[in-house]
Amino acid sequence: MHAQIVLFDGFDPLDVIAPYEVLCAGGTASPGAVTAELVSAEGPREVVSGTNGLVLRATAALDPGRPGLILLPGASGRVGEPGEDHGGDAGAAGQGQRDESIPVLLGRTLTTELPVLLKAAMGNPDVTVGAVCGGSLVLAMAGLLEGRHATTHHLGLDMLDATGVHAVSARVVDDGDLVTGAGVTSGLDLGLYLLEREVGPRIAHAVEELFAHERRGTVWRDKGPEPARF
Repeated sequence: MHAQIVLFDGFDPLDVIAPYEVLCAGGTASPGAVTAELVSAEGPREVVSGTNGLVLRATAALDPGRPGLILLPGASGRVGEPGEDHGGDAGAAGQGQRDESIPVLLGRTLTTELPVLLKAAMGNPDVTVGAVCGGSLVLAMAGLLEGRHATTHHLGLDMLDATGVHAVSARVVDDGDLVTGAGVTSGLDLGLYLLEREVGPRIAHAVEELFAHERRGTVWRDKGPEPARF
């Protein structure tokens, strides 16, 4: 499985690095059954995150025709709406941190080529699309998740639901060729689940042991009887 992890301006570093390290470790443990790279819609470039100006380098252009996994992170920035007075934010911005809200950063992705590339990826039967945290909101705002089951950070579940998505309050949601994770640390669990699903539980368990991390919760899938209300 080849994983393309997407960078965009204002991305959340942990949404990227957590699954990237998990998948790379899975490739070492396999060996070679998993590869991962950082990509962007624009091609090779330095991409500035939303956390204190941290920069990662995309080494290739996102290729929606390449079989495997495409993983979309969320953004890192202010939680509040644009225009709010957040006091010390201005000083932090002067040191390289973005003084922009997460909704603005996510919405800005819609003005790039990313939605077109993601639409092509979701139409490719050989591609699984994954998202961590606000990455699900990018897909939803682009009109690509209507009628699908997905999760995101708990603060964004209402927004996800408003776009016609069946929002699920779970750490990881498996909807076939769409696998999504909730808050930022769920990128670890998402990466481990994808290793288990695509390569096997023994590889996933070996990486869990290496990282000293135990996954939390049950992966939600639209299977089995509808639960009664408690």
